[in-house]
Parts: sequence; structure tokens; C-alpha cells
Amino acid sequence: MKRFLLPVMALFLTTGISAQMVPEETEWYSPKPPKVTPGNQPGMPPSDAVILFDGKDLSQWKSEDDSAPRWEIREGAMVVKPGTGSVKTKQHFGDVQLHIEFKSPDPKNHSGQNRGNSGIFLQSRYEVQVLDADNNETYVNGMVGSIYKQQAPLANAYTKNGEWQVYDIYWKAPRFGTGGKLESPAMITVVLNGILVQNNYILKGTTPYIGYPAYEAHGRLPLMLQDHGTEVAFRNIWIRDL
Repeated sequence: MKRFLLPVMALFLTTGISAQMVPEETEWYSPKPPKVTPGNQPGMPPSDAVILFDGKDLSQWKSEDDSAPRWEIREGAMVVKPGTGSVKTKQHFGDVQLHIEFKSPDPKNHSGQNRGNSGIFLQSRYEVQVLDADNNETYVNGMVGSIYKQQAPLANAYTKNGEWQVYDIYWKAPRFGTGGKLESPAMITVVLNGILVQNNYILKGTTPYIGYPAYEAHGRLPLMLQDHGTEVAFRNIWIRDL
């Protein structure tokens, strides 16, 4: 009977304390969360979103060298113009909720990493892979939905080549302290076409093509979209600064 003594005592003490309390002691009324109006249909930006691309112009973007972006606008989408370089937002971000849609170009005779390749770089350093996954074999930590070269997706949620794919990404930026020491790593949740493909994954660092991930201290940085030599299209891009 002795082995039940501590749990029983703990339950008695907890019950006793609760019995002496009133409901108001565990309630608070401020600060009140801001009112945010959802979009009028799924995937549409809520009232507090920063619209990064609405199908009309590239006014929120610039090239990596800070010059005007040279990507093209076609039928309401911003399309990679191969060889012109990646583009990044003029605004810098930390923790965010990001919505972005992409469409892979005609695969022609391309395969593997040469087929519909681009990338979504949170804070310009941490890549969520964009790739055609319609019967396209490649290394799994480099397929669509992966955290590039770090973590394969939980599922292949890509539909078909030529169809719009929808990413919803929830990003917690890394924190650095005195002397650039890492205090907490980055964490990411990724939903592709309504399917969870990265579940609160904790990043080991940046996502290099060659070598191992590592952290280097930084603050708020732009969102970047990669020119990897294929005409990937993007549309309906909005972000919430958390």
C-alpha cells in the first residue's frame, strides 16, 4: 500500500488547493489578440498579410545584387527567367507564416534535380525544396517537400506536372545571443497541398548543396526564391510576420 501513498497525497493536495480557488484566479482578459479577418476562400490572404505577389508586378522583390528583378510575369504568375539569378523580398522577416503556390514547367527530357527545380529560402538561408515530383526519382532529402539535404518529407504530396502546388509554411527563426552563440535553432512545419510533410522539424543549420549544415548568426533577412535554371512559376504569395 505504501507505493500508492505519494500519488494519493498529491491528488489530495491538488484538490484541496483547487477547492479554495475561484475561477477568476486562472482567467485573464488582456492583452487581447488582434482581430484578423480570414481570406474569403482557402488560400487567400488574411487581413494582416503582407502581399508579396498578387499577379500584377514585382514591386516587392529585387535581384540578389539588389537590382530590379528580371523574372517575367505570365498570366498572373511570376516565372523564373533562367540565368537572371534568384530574387528576394525587399522586406526582411523573422518568424513567419508563408503561403506560396508553384507550378513546374514541362519536364521535356529533364529528370532528377534538373526537373522543375527551384527553392523557397526562409531568411535567404534555409531551403524548402521546389521540384517536380511527378514520376521523378531523386534523393529523398532533395525531393519536393524536403528541407534540402536535411530532412525528407513525411509524404510525397505533389499532384501532377502542370498543376498548381500549394505550400503553407510555418517558420520559427533561430535565435542568437552574445557573440553569435546559437540560443535556439530554427523550426519549421510545412504543409503541401493540405498534407503535412514537415512536422515541427528542428533544423541543424543552413541547407548547403555540398557539406554539412551549420548556423551563422544573423537577424531578420529576406525571403528568397531560387533561379535553378528552370521556368518554375509562382503565384499567390503572401506572408504573415509573426
